[in-house]
Amino acid sequence: METLTTQSELPSKVEPLLLEVADVVNTTLDLDTTLRRVAELVRKVIDYEIFAILLLNEKAQELRFRFQVGYPKEVADRIKIRVGEGVTGRAAQQRQAVLVNDVRTEDGYIDVVPNVCSELAIPLIVKNRVIGVIDIEAREPGYFREEHKRLLTLIASRMAVGIENARLHTRTTRQARTLLLLNEIARELTSILNLDQLLKRIAELLSRLIDYQMFSILLLDVTGEKLQHRFAVRFQENIHLKHDVPLGRGVVGYAARNKQAVLVPDVSKDPRYVLLNPETRSELAVPLIYKDKVIGVLDLEHTRRGFFTEDHKRTITTLAAQIAIAVENAQLYEEIARQERRLERDLALARELQVRLLPQTRPKLPNLEVAARFVPARAIGGDLYDFVDYSLSRLGITIGDVSGKGAPAAIYAALVSGILRSHAPIEPAPAEMLSAINNSLGERRIDAQFVSIIYAVWDDSMRTLQVANSGLPRPIYCHDGKIEIIEATGLPLGLFDDAEYDEFSFQAKPSDMFVFFSDGILDARNTEGELFGRQRVEQISAECADKSADYVVDSLFEAVEKHAAGVDPFDDQTVVAIKVKGNPAKRK
Repeated sequence: METLTTQSELPSKVEPLLLEVADVVNTTLDLDTTLRRVAELVRKVIDYEIFAILLLNEKAQELRFRFQVGYPKEVADRIKIRVGEGVTGRAAQQRQAVLVNDVRTEDGYIDVVPNVCSELAIPLIVKNRVIGVIDIEAREPGYFREEHKRLLTLIASRMAVGIENARLHTRTTRQARTLLLLNEIARELTSILNLDQLLKRIAELLSRLIDYQMFSILLLDVTGEKLQHRFAVRFQENIHLKHDVPLGRGVVGYAARNKQAVLVPDVSKDPRYVLLNPETRSELAVPLIYKDKVIGVLDLEHTRRGFFTEDHKRTITTLAAQIAIAVENAQLYEEIARQERRLERDLALARELQVRLLPQTRPKLPNLEVAARFVPARAIGGDLYDFVDYSLSRLGITIGDVSGKGAPAAIYAALVSGILRSHAPIEPAPAEMLSAINNSLGERRIDAQFVSIIYAVWDDSMRTLQVANSGLPRPIYCHDGKIEIIEATGLPLGLFDDAEYDEFSFQAKPSDMFVFFSDGILDARNTEGELFGRQRVEQISAECADKSADYVVDSLFEAVEKHAAGVDPFDDQTVVAIKVKGNPAKRK
C-alpha cells in the first residue's frame, strides 16, 4: 500500500480540502452521511485500508465505533475503548494527535486488526470538549508522516463541528420522533379492548422504539404472588412460555416487587438474574403500574451486552403507564364480556367489578369536602365519576353519563375512563380535557355511542374552581344563602369532531358548595309518570347548603328513592358534591 499524497502535494491540497470540509459542515445534518464524507475527505490525504471514527460516551468515558472501514463488524460492534487506553484513548485524553510509527513497540497498544504496524489518531474537539477520535492504521511501519498529522488535525478541528451538529440533530430528531411515536402508540392502545390483540400490538409497536431480540409481557396472577407469561416473542417469532415467575425472583420479579424499572447491562454480573435464556446478555424490565398497583411487567432482552440504554429505560417507563391503562381496560373488557355471556346470574359480579374501578377513597384536601355516589339502573351502568390528582394541591373532578345502559354502556364508560386517565398526566384545563377526550373518541367512533361529561379542576390553595360541561345537567352553586345555576352547556363527546367547550371559573369562599348530577336524578319517575325534575334538585340543594357534602348527596338520593318508590329506575343516577371547608363568619 502506498500513500497517494506526497509531502510536496500536501500544502496544495489544504485550501480545496478546507472548502470541502466547510461544505460538509454547512450542508449535512445526517450523522451517517457526515461520517461517510469525513472518511472520503481523509482518503484524499491518506490512502487507507483501516479507518474508524469513534465517538465519546461522556458518561462512561468510553470511545465506541460509529463508522469504520477494515474492521470485522462483530469486533467494531462490541469493542469499547476507555479514555487513556491505547493510541485512540491516549489521543482523547491528551487532546492532541498521536502518531505511532511502529505499534509493536508501543506499551498498551490495543491489537484489534492483525498485522498493524503504524497508527495515527486525531481527536475531534468542539468548544474545548473532546467528542471523538479519527483513527487510521496501516500495516507498514512509518506509513504516516508529520505532514499527515498536521493536515488531519486541521481538518478534524473543522469536521468536529459538523459531526457534533449532526449528532445533536440526530438526537433531537430521534427524541421528537420518539415523542410522536409514544403519543401515537398511547392513542392506538386505548382503542384495543381484546387483551390478546392488545399484547400482540404492544410487541409490534415497541419494536419501532427499540430493536429488541426477546420480549415478554408477564401479568400478575389473581393471588398477587407470581407473574405469568401472557405473551412472548423470541427473534420475531411468537412462542408460548409456561413457567411462572414468583414475585421478587429474578430481574422481572424484582422490578414488580419494587415497582421500578431495572436495567442490566450484563446479566452475568447481576446476582438477581435467573438463567432462562442462555443467549441473553442484557435485559430491561419495566413494571406496569395502574393506580399504584403493579399489574405486570414488560421484559426486553438482547444478546449483546450493554444494548439497552438509560434512554430506552426512560422511554419504556413513560410508555408503560399508558400500556398499564390499556391492559387494565382490556382485562376489564374481557371480564365484562365473560359476565354478559353468563347473563343475569353473574351480572352482580360485573357490577362489583365496575364499582371497584370507581375511586375507592375520597380525595383528602385541607380546604374541600368531597362526596359522591353512583347507583346503576341495572346490574351495571354507564355513569362514571373519578378524581384525578394534579400537582400544586389541585384536583380533577369528573362526572359522566354514557349513552345507553347495561354492559355496552359500562364498557364504553371504561374506555372513556381510560382515555381520560391517559390525558391526565399533562394536567389539562377542563375545556382542554373535554376536547382531548372528544378527539380520542372521534378516532374510534362507535355508532350510537357518546358520553356527556362535566370536568372541573379545583385549586385547593386558591379555592378556585374551573368547570366545563359537555351535555350533563347544569351544575348548582350554593353560596351566600342562595343558589346559582352554572350556565355551562356543550355537545356530548364522541359525536362531533369540531365541538368546542366553554369554561367557567369561580372564586369560592368557606361553606360554598357545588353540586353535579346526571340525567338519572332528574328523570326518575313516580308511579304516575311524574319526573323528579330539576326544581326538586335545586330546592334540596338550597335546603342543604349549610350541611356537609355527604348530607346533600344522601338527601338527593333519599328524595329520589321516595319519589320513585315502586318504579324501577330508568337511568343510572350519579351525584358528586364538593363543599369548601371553613366558617364564613370567620372570614375577613
